[in-house]
Amino acid sequence: MFDGRISDLTTDAARRFGDAPAFQLLGEDTVLGFAEIDRRASRFAGGLAAAGVGRGDRVVLHLPNGWQWIAAYHAVARLGGVVVPANILLTPGEVGFLSADSAAAAIILPADRRASIVSALGGGHAPRIVSLGGDECDFSQMVDGAPLAPVAVSPDDLFTIGYTSGTTGRPKGAMLTHRNVFASTALTATIHVRTRGETVLTALPFPHVYGNVVMNAAFLVGMRILAMPRFEAGLALAAIAAERPTVFEGVPTMFYQMLAHPDLAATDFSSLSRCTVGGQTMPTAKLDEVVARFGCPICELWGMTEVAGPATSHSPYWPARHGSIGLPFPGVETRIADLCDRTRDALADEAGELCVRGPLVTQGYWRNDAATAEAIDGDGWLATGDIAVRDAGGYLRIVDRRKDLIITGGYNIYPAELEQVIAAHPSVAMVAVAAVADAEKGELAKAFVVLRPDHDADPAALDRHCRAHLAPYKVPRLFAFVDDLPRTSTGKIMRRALQPERMSQ
Repeated sequence: MFDGRISDLTTDAARRFGDAPAFQLLGEDTVLGFAEIDRRASRFAGGLAAAGVGRGDRVVLHLPNGWQWIAAYHAVARLGGVVVPANILLTPGEVGFLSADSAAAAIILPADRRASIVSALGGGHAPRIVSLGGDECDFSQMVDGAPLAPVAVSPDDLFTIGYTSGTTGRPKGAMLTHRNVFASTALTATIHVRTRGETVLTALPFPHVYGNVVMNAAFLVGMRILAMPRFEAGLALAAIAAERPTVFEGVPTMFYQMLAHPDLAATDFSSLSRCTVGGQTMPTAKLDEVVARFGCPICELWGMTEVAGPATSHSPYWPARHGSIGLPFPGVETRIADLCDRTRDALADEAGELCVRGPLVTQGYWRNDAATAEAIDGDGWLATGDIAVRDAGGYLRIVDRRKDLIITGGYNIYPAELEQVIAAHPSVAMVAVAAVADAEKGELAKAFVVLRPDHDADPAALDRHCRAHLAPYKVPRLFAFVDDLPRTSTGKIMRRALQPERMSQ
Protein backbone atom coordinates (compact mmCIF):
# COMPACT_ATOMS: atom_id res chain seq x y z
CA MET A 1 0.00 0.00 0.00
CA PHE A 2 1.31 3.47 -0.94
CA ASP A 3 4.51 2.39 -2.65
CA GLY A 4 4.93 5.75 -4.35
CA ARG A 5 8.23 7.59 -4.22
CA ILE A 6 8.58 11.35 -4.16
CA SER A 7 11.75 10.95 -6.25
CA ASP A 8 9.56 10.07 -9.25
CA LEU A 9 6.89 12.73 -8.75
CA THR A 10 8.04 15.49 -11.13
CA THR A 11 9.16 12.99 -13.78
CA ASP A 12 5.76 11.33 -13.76
CA ALA A 13 4.07 14.75 -13.84
CA ALA A 14 6.17 15.82 -16.84
CA ARG A 15 5.22 12.64 -18.68
CA ARG A 16 1.51 12.95 -17.88
CA PHE A 17 0.94 16.71 -18.03
CA GLY A 18 3.76 18.01 -20.25
CA ASP A 19 3.78 21.79 -20.64
CA ALA A 20 0.50 22.38 -18.82
CA PRO A 21 0.82 25.20 -16.23
CA ALA A 22 2.38 23.91 -13.01
CA PHE A 23 3.66 26.91 -11.05
CA GLN A 24 3.37 30.67 -10.92
CA LEU A 25 4.40 33.10 -8.20
CA LEU A 26 1.70 35.69 -7.67
CA GLY A 27 2.86 39.03 -9.06
CA GLU A 28 5.16 37.49 -11.67
CA ASP A 29 4.33 36.76 -15.30
CA THR A 30 6.42 33.60 -15.66
CA VAL A 31 4.40 30.38 -15.68
CA LEU A 32 6.39 27.15 -15.55
CA GLY A 33 5.01 23.90 -16.93
CA PHE A 34 5.41 20.47 -15.39
CA ALA A 35 8.07 19.46 -17.91
CA GLU A 36 10.09 22.61 -17.21
CA ILE A 37 9.96 22.08 -13.43
CA ASP A 38 11.16 18.52 -13.96
CA ARG A 39 13.97 19.74 -16.23
CA ARG A 40 15.18 22.23 -13.63
CA ALA A 41 14.98 19.67 -10.84
CA SER A 42 16.91 17.18 -12.97
CA ARG A 43 19.68 19.66 -13.80
CA PHE A 44 19.94 20.96 -10.25
CA ALA A 45 20.24 17.35 -9.05
CA GLY A 46 23.16 16.99 -11.43
CA GLY A 47 24.71 20.15 -10.02
CA LEU A 48 24.33 18.91 -6.46
CA ALA A 49 25.84 15.56 -7.41
CA ALA A 50 28.83 17.33 -8.98
CA ALA A 51 29.24 19.27 -5.71
CA GLY A 52 29.48 16.01 -3.80
CA VAL A 53 25.91 15.64 -2.52
CA GLY A 54 24.60 12.11 -2.83
CA ARG A 55 22.34 9.37 -1.58
CA GLY A 56 21.40 9.65 2.09
CA ASP A 57 22.93 13.12 2.51
CA ARG A 58 20.87 15.61 4.46
CA VAL A 59 20.24 18.94 2.72
CA VAL A 60 18.80 21.95 4.57
CA LEU A 61 16.37 23.77 2.30
CA HIS A 62 16.05 27.39 3.49
CA LEU A 63 14.31 29.29 0.69
CA PRO A 64 11.10 31.30 0.31
CA ASN A 65 8.17 30.01 -1.72
CA GLY A 66 9.19 29.90 -5.37
CA TRP A 67 10.14 27.59 -8.19
CA GLN A 68 13.64 27.34 -6.71
CA TRP A 69 12.24 25.69 -3.59
CA ILE A 70 10.34 23.15 -5.68
CA ALA A 71 13.30 22.40 -7.96
CA ALA A 72 15.70 22.02 -5.03
CA TYR A 73 13.28 19.80 -3.10
CA HIS A 74 12.79 17.44 -6.01
CA ALA A 75 16.48 17.53 -6.92
CA VAL A 76 17.32 16.18 -3.47
CA ALA A 77 14.62 13.56 -3.92
CA ARG A 78 16.11 12.45 -7.26
CA LEU A 79 19.51 12.00 -5.60
CA GLY A 80 18.06 9.76 -2.89
CA GLY A 81 18.94 12.52 -0.42
CA VAL A 82 17.09 13.74 2.65
CA VAL A 83 15.36 17.14 2.76
CA VAL A 84 15.59 19.14 5.99
CA PRO A 85 12.98 21.92 5.55
CA ALA A 86 13.83 25.24 7.25
CA ASN A 87 11.21 27.99 7.27
CA ILE A 88 12.51 31.19 5.70
CA LEU A 89 11.52 33.06 8.90
CA LEU A 90 13.98 31.11 11.08
CA THR A 91 16.97 32.96 12.48
CA PRO A 92 20.53 32.05 11.47
CA GLY A 93 21.01 30.33 14.82
CA GLU A 94 17.92 28.21 14.33
CA VAL A 95 18.98 27.21 10.82
CA GLY A 96 22.44 26.45 12.17
CA PHE A 97 20.99 24.12 14.77
CA LEU A 98 18.97 22.20 12.19
CA SER A 99 22.04 21.86 10.01
CA ALA A 100 24.33 20.71 12.81
CA ASP A 101 21.83 18.33 14.39
CA SER A 102 21.05 16.65 11.06
CA ALA A 103 24.75 16.64 10.06
CA ALA A 104 23.70 18.27 6.80
CA ALA A 105 25.94 17.97 3.77
CA ALA A 106 24.57 21.18 2.25
CA ILE A 107 22.41 24.23 2.92
CA ILE A 108 20.50 25.91 0.09
CA LEU A 109 19.68 29.51 0.95
CA PRO A 110 19.27 33.10 -0.31
CA ALA A 111 22.52 34.96 -0.94
CA ASP A 112 21.72 37.67 1.61
CA ARG A 113 21.56 35.07 4.39
CA ARG A 114 24.78 33.29 3.56
CA ALA A 115 27.13 35.26 5.81
CA SER A 116 24.91 35.22 8.91
CA ILE A 117 24.14 31.51 8.66
CA VAL A 118 27.76 30.54 8.00
CA SER A 119 28.67 32.58 11.08
CA ALA A 120 26.02 30.79 13.13
CA LEU A 121 27.37 27.38 12.12
CA GLY A 122 30.60 27.84 14.04
CA GLY A 123 33.74 25.86 13.29
CA GLY A 124 32.58 22.33 14.06
CA HIS A 125 30.19 21.88 11.13
CA ALA A 126 30.91 22.97 7.56
CA PRO A 127 28.21 21.97 5.05
CA ARG A 128 28.36 22.98 1.40
CA ILE A 129 26.58 26.33 0.95
CA VAL A 130 24.49 26.81 -2.19
CA SER A 131 23.07 30.32 -2.53
CA LEU A 132 20.79 32.11 -4.92
CA GLY A 133 23.41 34.31 -6.57
CA GLY A 134 26.84 35.66 -5.76
CA ASP A 135 28.69 32.56 -4.62
CA GLU A 136 31.19 30.08 -5.97
CA CYS A 137 28.48 27.48 -5.54
CA ASP A 138 25.64 29.35 -7.20
CA PHE A 139 22.10 27.98 -7.61
CA SER A 140 21.54 29.56 -11.02
CA GLN A 141 24.68 27.94 -12.41
CA MET A 142 23.93 24.56 -10.87
CA VAL A 143 20.40 24.51 -12.26
CA ASP A 144 21.97 24.57 -15.74
CA GLY A 145 24.10 21.51 -15.00
CA ALA A 146 23.97 18.06 -16.55
CA PRO A 147 20.56 16.39 -16.01
CA LEU A 148 20.29 13.49 -13.59
CA ALA A 149 17.62 10.80 -13.70
CA PRO A 150 16.03 9.74 -10.39
CA VAL A 151 18.00 7.10 -8.54
CA ALA A 152 16.22 3.95 -7.42
CA VAL A 153 14.94 4.32 -3.87
CA SER A 154 12.72 2.25 -1.62
CA PRO A 155 9.41 3.64 -0.35
CA ASP A 156 10.79 3.05 3.13
CA ASP A 157 13.95 5.12 2.59
CA LEU A 158 14.26 8.25 4.69
CA PHE A 159 13.28 11.35 2.71
CA THR A 160 12.51 14.21 5.10
CA ILE A 161 13.57 15.24 8.60
CA GLY A 162 10.93 17.71 9.75
CA TYR A 163 11.98 19.52 12.90
CA THR A 164 9.42 20.14 15.60
CA SER A 165 9.90 21.06 19.25
CA GLY A 166 8.81 19.20 22.36
CA THR A 167 8.20 20.41 25.88
CA THR A 168 11.92 20.85 26.49
CA GLY A 169 12.08 23.34 23.63
CA ARG A 170 14.88 21.41 21.91
CA PRO A 171 13.80 20.78 18.31
CA LYS A 172 13.31 17.14 17.34
CA GLY A 173 13.62 15.82 13.80
CA ALA A 174 10.67 13.67 12.74
CA MET A 175 11.91 11.13 10.21
CA LEU A 176 9.54 10.72 7.25
CA THR A 177 9.99 8.21 4.47
CA HIS A 178 9.02 8.43 0.81
CA ARG A 179 6.03 6.27 1.73
CA ASN A 180 4.95 8.65 4.51
CA VAL A 181 5.09 11.74 2.31
CA PHE A 182 3.56 10.09 -0.74
CA ALA A 183 0.72 8.58 1.29
CA SER A 184 -0.14 11.95 2.83
CA THR A 185 -0.05 13.54 -0.62
CA ALA A 186 -2.22 10.88 -2.27
CA LEU A 187 -4.76 10.69 0.53
CA THR A 188 -5.11 14.46 0.81
CA ALA A 189 -5.59 14.76 -2.95
CA THR A 190 -8.23 12.04 -2.86
CA ILE A 191 -10.26 13.31 0.10
CA HIS A 192 -10.19 16.92 -1.15
CA VAL A 193 -11.07 15.81 -4.71
CA ARG A 194 -8.15 17.58 -6.38
CA THR A 195 -8.26 17.20 -10.14
CA ARG A 196 -6.27 17.95 -13.27
CA GLY A 197 -6.40 21.49 -14.64
CA GLU A 198 -7.46 23.18 -11.42
CA THR A 199 -5.64 26.10 -9.79
CA VAL A 200 -4.81 26.23 -6.09
CA LEU A 201 -4.05 29.60 -4.48
CA THR A 202 -1.84 29.21 -1.43
CA ALA A 203 0.37 31.28 0.85
CA LEU A 204 1.31 28.29 2.99
CA PRO A 205 5.10 27.97 3.35
CA PHE A 206 6.41 25.02 1.34
CA PRO A 207 8.65 23.87 4.26
CA HIS A 208 5.56 23.39 6.43
CA VAL A 209 4.02 19.91 6.09
CA TYR A 210 0.64 21.38 5.10
CA GLY A 211 2.19 23.61 2.43
CA ASN A 212 4.38 20.72 1.32
CA VAL A 213 1.37 18.48 0.73
CA VAL A 214 -0.40 21.22 -1.22
CA MET A 215 2.67 21.48 -3.47
CA ASN A 216 3.13 17.75 -3.97
CA ALA A 217 -0.57 17.08 -4.54
CA ALA A 218 -0.55 19.56 -7.42
CA PHE A 219 2.17 17.54 -9.16
CA LEU A 220 0.36 14.30 -8.43
CA VAL A 221 -2.91 15.34 -10.10
CA GLY A 222 -1.87 18.10 -12.52
CA MET A 223 -3.01 21.31 -10.77
CA ARG A 224 -1.51 24.77 -11.23
CA ILE A 225 0.05 26.23 -8.06
CA LEU A 226 -0.47 29.98 -7.69
CA ALA A 227 1.80 30.75 -4.74
CA MET A 228 1.93 33.90 -2.66
CA PRO A 229 5.38 34.83 -1.31
CA ARG A 230 3.60 35.94 1.87
CA PHE A 231 -0.05 36.33 2.75
CA GLU A 232 -1.79 39.66 2.36
CA ALA A 233 -5.58 39.67 2.53
CA GLY A 234 -6.09 42.32 -0.17
CA LEU A 235 -3.76 40.56 -2.60
CA ALA A 236 -5.43 37.21 -1.92
CA LEU A 237 -8.89 38.63 -2.62
CA ALA A 238 -7.64 40.29 -5.81
CA ALA A 239 -6.02 37.03 -6.94
CA ILE A 240 -9.20 35.08 -6.32
CA ALA A 241 -11.13 37.51 -8.53
CA ALA A 242 -8.50 37.82 -11.28
CA GLU A 243 -6.83 34.41 -11.42
CA ARG A 244 -9.98 32.34 -10.86
CA PRO A 245 -8.52 29.61 -8.61
CA THR A 246 -10.72 26.66 -7.77
CA VAL A 247 -9.17 26.02 -4.34
CA PHE A 248 -7.86 28.30 -1.59
CA GLU A 249 -5.86 26.77 1.25
CA GLY A 250 -4.83 28.50 4.44
CA VAL A 251 -4.76 28.82 8.20
CA PRO A 252 -7.57 30.49 10.18
CA THR A 253 -5.80 33.86 10.43
CA MET A 254 -5.84 34.20 6.65
CA PHE A 255 -9.59 33.74 6.56
CA TYR A 256 -10.10 36.15 9.47
CA GLN A 257 -8.15 38.85 7.65
CA MET A 258 -10.00 38.32 4.38
CA LEU A 259 -13.38 38.41 6.14
CA ALA A 260 -12.44 41.75 7.72
CA HIS A 261 -10.99 43.31 4.55
CA PRO A 262 -12.92 46.16 2.86
CA ASP A 263 -12.62 44.47 -0.56
CA LEU A 264 -14.49 41.36 0.59
CA ALA A 265 -17.95 42.45 -0.53
CA ALA A 266 -16.80 43.30 -4.06
CA THR A 267 -14.78 40.10 -4.61
CA ASP A 268 -16.01 37.51 -7.08
CA PHE A 269 -15.59 34.10 -5.43
CA SER A 270 -17.52 32.14 -8.06
CA SER A 271 -14.46 30.19 -9.27
CA LEU A 272 -13.87 28.59 -5.85
CA SER A 273 -15.28 25.11 -5.39
CA ARG A 274 -13.83 24.59 -1.88
CA CYS A 275 -11.38 25.90 0.69
CA THR A 276 -9.34 24.01 3.24
CA VAL A 277 -8.18 25.18 6.64
CA GLY A 278 -5.75 23.68 9.14
CA GLY A 279 -3.02 24.56 11.59
CA GLN A 280 -5.36 25.36 14.48
CA THR A 281 -9.02 25.16 15.36
CA MET A 282 -11.32 27.77 13.87
CA PRO A 283 -14.55 29.01 15.50
CA THR A 284 -17.68 27.63 13.90
CA ALA A 285 -19.09 31.15 13.46
CA LYS A 286 -16.10 32.07 11.30
CA LEU A 287 -16.39 28.84 9.31
CA ASP A 288 -20.07 29.58 8.68
CA GLU A 289 -19.17 33.10 7.59
CA VAL A 290 -16.58 31.81 5.10
CA VAL A 291 -19.17 29.50 3.54
CA ALA A 292 -21.72 32.33 3.33
CA ARG A 293 -19.27 34.90 1.92
CA PHE A 294 -17.17 32.66 -0.33
CA GLY A 295 -20.08 30.52 -1.52
CA CYS A 296 -18.21 27.21 -1.22
CA PRO A 297 -17.50 24.53 1.39
CA ILE A 298 -14.53 24.91 3.74
CA CYS A 299 -12.94 21.62 4.78
CA GLU A 300 -11.31 21.49 8.20
CA LEU A 301 -8.35 19.15 8.54
CA TRP A 302 -5.93 18.02 11.24
CA GLY A 303 -2.33 16.96 10.90
CA MET A 304 1.16 17.39 12.27
CA THR A 305 4.78 17.08 11.23
CA GLU A 306 4.96 13.56 12.64
CA VAL A 307 2.30 12.34 10.18
CA ALA A 308 3.71 14.18 7.12
CA GLY A 309 0.71 16.51 6.84
CA PRO A 310 -3.05 15.99 7.21
CA ALA A 311 -4.32 12.72 8.68
CA THR A 312 -8.00 13.56 9.15
CA SER A 313 -10.25 15.86 7.15
CA HIS A 314 -13.64 16.60 5.71
CA SER A 315 -14.40 16.23 2.01
CA PRO A 316 -16.26 18.90 0.03
CA TYR A 317 -18.91 16.30 -0.81
CA TRP A 318 -19.62 15.31 2.80
CA PRO A 319 -22.20 17.09 4.96
CA ALA A 320 -20.55 19.98 6.79
CA ARG A 321 -19.81 19.42 10.48
CA HIS A 322 -18.07 22.62 11.47
CA GLY A 323 -16.05 22.34 14.65
CA SER A 324 -14.93 18.83 13.75
CA ILE A 325 -11.63 17.81 12.14
CA GLY A 326 -13.47 15.17 10.13
CA LEU A 327 -12.69 11.51 9.68
CA PRO A 328 -9.37 9.62 9.54
CA PHE A 329 -7.92 9.12 6.08
CA PRO A 330 -8.35 5.61 4.57
CA GLY A 331 -5.76 3.27 6.03
CA VAL A 332 -5.15 5.57 9.00
CA GLU A 333 -6.25 4.31 12.40
CA THR A 334 -7.11 6.60 15.29
CA ARG A 335 -7.91 5.93 18.91
CA ILE A 336 -8.72 8.11 21.90
CA ALA A 337 -6.47 7.06 24.76
CA ASP A 338 -7.28 7.41 28.43
CA LEU A 339 -5.51 10.51 29.74
CA CYS A 340 -4.24 8.64 32.79
CA ASP A 341 -3.25 5.42 31.04
CA ARG A 342 -2.33 5.60 27.36
CA THR A 343 -2.60 1.81 27.00
CA ARG A 344 -6.35 1.99 27.62
CA ASP A 345 -9.02 3.57 25.44
CA ALA A 346 -11.07 6.43 26.83
CA LEU A 347 -14.73 5.74 27.45
CA ALA A 348 -17.25 6.57 24.73
CA ASP A 349 -17.82 10.33 24.40
CA GLU A 350 -14.95 10.95 26.83
CA ALA A 351 -12.05 13.22 25.97
CA GLY A 352 -8.64 11.60 25.70
CA GLU A 353 -5.35 11.83 23.84
CA LEU A 354 -5.61 11.37 20.10
CA CYS A 355 -3.35 8.55 18.92
CA VAL A 356 -2.65 7.68 15.28
CA ARG A 357 -1.29 4.60 13.52
CA GLY A 358 -0.71 3.80 9.86
CA PRO A 359 1.28 4.68 6.74
CA LEU A 360 1.64 8.36 7.64
CA VAL A 361 3.33 7.95 11.01
CA THR A 362 6.96 9.00 11.42
CA GLN A 363 9.64 6.36 11.83
CA GLY A 364 10.78 8.21 14.94
CA TYR A 365 12.95 11.16 15.84
CA TRP A 366 16.39 11.62 14.32
CA ARG A 367 19.06 10.34 16.71
CA ASN A 368 16.63 10.61 19.64
CA ASP A 369 15.58 7.15 20.77
CA ALA A 370 14.17 8.44 24.06
CA ALA A 371 11.78 10.86 22.36
CA THR A 372 10.78 8.15 19.88
CA ALA A 373 9.96 5.67 22.64
CA GLU A 374 7.95 8.31 24.48
CA ALA A 375 5.85 9.19 21.43
CA ILE A 376 5.37 5.82 19.68
CA ASP A 377 4.47 2.63 21.53
CA GLY A 378 5.37 -0.94 20.61
CA ASP A 379 2.19 -1.34 18.56
CA GLY A 380 2.97 1.67 16.38
CA TRP A 381 0.55 4.15 17.99
CA LEU A 382 1.76 7.75 17.90
CA ALA A 383 0.59 9.86 20.84
CA THR A 384 -0.18 13.24 19.29
CA GLY A 385 -0.47 15.33 22.45
CA ASP A 386 -3.89 16.60 21.33
CA ILE A 387 -6.97 15.96 23.43
CA ALA A 388 -9.92 14.87 21.31
CA VAL A 389 -13.36 13.29 21.41
CA ARG A 390 -15.09 11.09 18.84
CA ASP A 391 -18.83 11.40 18.21
CA ALA A 392 -21.24 8.57 17.42
CA GLY A 393 -20.64 9.03 13.69
CA GLY A 394 -16.87 8.66 14.06
CA TYR A 395 -16.08 12.34 13.55
CA LEU A 396 -13.26 13.75 15.66
CA ARG A 397 -13.11 17.05 17.50
CA ILE A 398 -10.04 18.60 19.10
CA VAL A 399 -10.77 19.80 22.62
CA ASP A 400 -7.40 21.09 23.75
CA ARG A 401 -3.68 20.48 23.54
CA ARG A 402 -2.28 18.28 26.21
CA LYS A 403 0.95 20.16 26.45
CA ASP A 404 1.59 23.85 26.35
CA LEU A 405 2.00 24.35 22.64
CA ILE A 406 0.91 27.83 21.53
CA ILE A 407 -0.45 28.25 18.00
CA THR A 408 -0.50 31.80 16.66
CA GLY A 409 -1.71 32.42 13.13
CA GLY A 410 -1.10 28.76 12.25
CA TYR A 411 2.52 28.75 13.47
CA ASN A 412 3.63 26.52 16.34
CA ILE A 413 5.33 28.26 19.26
CA TYR A 414 6.96 26.23 22.02
CA PRO A 415 7.14 28.03 25.41
CA ALA A 416 10.36 26.40 26.60
CA GLU A 417 12.24 27.57 23.52
CA LEU A 418 11.17 31.15 24.19
CA GLU A 419 11.93 30.82 27.90
CA GLN A 420 15.43 29.65 27.12
CA VAL A 421 16.11 32.78 25.06
CA ILE A 422 14.49 35.22 27.51
CA ALA A 423 16.28 33.67 30.48
CA ALA A 424 19.61 34.50 28.81
CA HIS A 425 18.91 38.21 29.24
CA PRO A 426 21.09 39.48 32.10
CA SER A 427 18.17 41.08 33.94
CA VAL A 428 15.93 38.01 34.00
CA ALA A 429 15.76 35.68 36.98
CA MET A 430 12.82 33.48 35.94
CA VAL A 431 10.41 33.39 33.07
CA ALA A 432 7.37 31.43 31.99
CA VAL A 433 5.65 31.76 28.63
CA ALA A 434 1.94 31.05 28.34
CA ALA A 435 -0.88 31.52 25.85
CA VAL A 436 -3.44 34.31 25.89
CA ALA A 437 -6.46 34.37 23.62
CA ASP A 438 -6.51 36.61 20.54
CA ALA A 439 -9.54 37.14 18.30
CA GLU A 440 -7.52 37.16 15.06
CA LYS A 441 -4.54 34.88 15.60
CA GLY A 442 -6.16 32.40 17.99
CA GLU A 443 -3.44 32.71 20.61
CA LEU A 444 -0.53 34.99 21.43
CA ALA A 445 2.56 34.19 23.47
CA LYS A 446 2.81 36.14 26.73
CA ALA A 447 5.99 36.11 28.81
CA PHE A 448 5.75 36.41 32.60
CA VAL A 449 9.11 37.67 33.81
CA VAL A 450 10.72 37.82 37.26
CA LEU A 451 13.64 40.26 37.27
CA ARG A 452 16.87 39.86 39.18
CA PRO A 453 17.18 42.05 42.28
CA ASP A 454 18.47 45.52 41.42
CA HIS A 455 18.11 44.86 37.71
CA ASP A 456 15.79 46.57 35.30
CA ALA A 457 14.31 45.82 31.89
CA ASP A 458 11.28 46.92 29.94
CA PRO A 459 9.17 45.15 27.29
CA ALA A 460 11.00 46.93 24.47
CA ALA A 461 14.39 45.66 25.68
CA LEU A 462 13.13 42.08 25.98
CA ASP A 463 11.48 42.34 22.57
CA ARG A 464 14.80 43.42 21.00
CA HIS A 465 16.59 40.59 22.77
CA CYS A 466 14.09 38.01 21.48
CA ARG A 467 14.20 39.30 17.92
CA ALA A 468 17.96 38.77 17.86
CA HIS A 469 17.53 35.06 18.59
CA LEU A 470 14.08 33.98 17.41
CA ALA A 471 12.07 34.00 14.20
CA PRO A 472 9.65 36.97 14.22
CA TYR A 473 6.54 34.80 14.67
CA LYS A 474 8.00 33.27 17.85
CA VAL A 475 8.64 36.58 19.67
CA PRO A 476 6.15 37.08 22.57
CA ARG A 477 3.66 39.80 21.80
CA LEU A 478 3.13 40.59 25.49
CA PHE A 479 5.43 40.88 28.50
CA ALA A 480 4.36 41.05 32.15
CA PHE A 481 6.70 41.65 35.09
CA VAL A 482 5.70 39.65 38.20
CA ASP A 483 7.14 39.02 41.65
CA ASP A 484 7.00 35.24 41.42
CA LEU A 485 5.70 32.35 39.32
CA PRO A 486 3.29 29.58 40.37
CA ARG A 487 5.09 26.31 41.01
CA THR A 488 4.29 22.74 41.94
CA SER A 489 5.50 21.12 45.11
CA THR A 490 8.55 19.89 43.22
CA GLY A 491 9.45 23.38 42.04
CA LYS A 492 8.25 23.07 38.44
CA ILE A 493 6.65 26.20 37.02
CA MET A 494 2.93 25.76 36.33
CA ARG A 495 2.38 27.46 32.97
CA ARG A 496 -1.30 26.56 32.86
CA ALA A 497 -1.96 28.57 36.03
CA LEU A 498 -0.98 31.60 33.96
CA GLN A 499 -3.57 30.78 31.27
CA PRO A 500 -7.04 31.58 32.65
CA GLU A 501 -8.60 31.32 29.19
CA ARG A 502 -7.46 27.72 28.84
CA MET A 503 -8.21 26.84 32.45
CA SER A 504 -11.83 27.93 32.01
CA GLN A 505 -12.43 25.78 28.91
